[in-house]
Amino acid sequence: MVEVSSRLNGIGEYYFATKLREIDALNKAGHKVINLGIGSPDLPPHPSVVEVLHQEASKVNTHAYQSYKGSPILRSAVSDWYKSWYKITVDPETEVLPLIGSKEGIMHICMTYLDKGDAALVPNPGYPTYSSAVKLSGGEVLSYELLESNNWHPEVNQLKNIVASHQQNGGKVKLLFLNYPHMPTGQLPDNTLLKEVIEFAKANDILIVHDNPYSFILNDNPSSLFVLDQQKEVVIELNSLSKSHNMAGWRVGMIVASQQHINNIMRFKSNMDSGMFLPVQLAAAKALSLDEQWHDEVNAIYAARKNEAHQLLDLLGCQYSKEQVGMFVWAKIPSTYSNGFEISDDILGKAKVFITPGGIFGSAGEKFIRVSLCSKKEVLQEAIERIKQTSLTSNVK
Repeated sequence: MVEVSSRLNGIGEYYFATKLREIDALNKAGHKVINLGIGSPDLPPHPSVVEVLHQEASKVNTHAYQSYKGSPILRSAVSDWYKSWYKITVDPETEVLPLIGSKEGIMHICMTYLDKGDAALVPNPGYPTYSSAVKLSGGEVLSYELLESNNWHPEVNQLKNIVASHQQNGGKVKLLFLNYPHMPTGQLPDNTLLKEVIEFAKANDILIVHDNPYSFILNDNPSSLFVLDQQKEVVIELNSLSKSHNMAGWRVGMIVASQQHINNIMRFKSNMDSGMFLPVQLAAAKALSLDEQWHDEVNAIYAARKNEAHQLLDLLGCQYSKEQVGMFVWAKIPSTYSNGFEISDDILGKAKVFITPGGIFGSAGEKFIRVSLCSKKEVLQEAIERIKQTSLTSNVK
């Protein structure tokens, strides 16, 4: 028997992959599970985006390998998008790298910068892929805790202490993962606090990897971390069309960074893929040109769904902030449950509704659950009715 690589030690299958199999088994047994877990937009892209894909894919000359750097049309569209929405100047020739999804970009960055023994600061709670990518690249995960009492923002003194302790043991901290608007908590960025984090990164020669896919969802002021690092000294920003343009399955993301960092990451990425299908790139460029009306229409739908999610959480006796942005609602569970896994399993068992337990995002999320807004308003209403018909509401105090 050939053993698997040691790099998989401590790496389990992605939580949603295993949970979706369980849900599929329930559905095959006759249960119609309502899945309010994963954040995969159920709305389609703008029709003009689909039309560009259709037109370009119908041409005979668009099916070859593409440039490893991506189409200049897409890179220019990214640059224009950053200028229009974020007021940030980006050189499309040297500072943009299209990705086959930003999730892959996280791996590219880790493989580019982390050696065995190097470390990355990873938020708790936070996107599980940060930790997995660090471990798979041979790096060490140094978890920093985000607290509700600090509005889910990093505490710079905590970061300093973690880095100092690691350095005393001969280690090197190279990366710091940030994600604002934050997933899973929906917390908006606080530029005063984040400026302190950037200064900390500069003082300690640490690269900040800012994951920014949620800035357009239920947020009136989309922003980039480059607002605080306009020279692109220590920030590498990941962005994506998955959430903002309903294109999750299209796998279109991007890295925006200084020329030096783009060149470094290209050394790894160019050995891993052969570029993105050109019609997808051209359709993505079209998506990036959509105006404010597109985002307003999408957000009106999410706002209506958010109201339903609040009603559902009220039934369960959960507490939440109405100031959250993004396509989820993050809520503290009632004291009658020991953790989010327990209440999630209870809801699935009794109401056949799946809600994500906060513990999958780290130990700091153990007392929370997360509801996705990626289901129609009518589906959320049905979930509410199912919960009303169970004993779940008896746990409300």
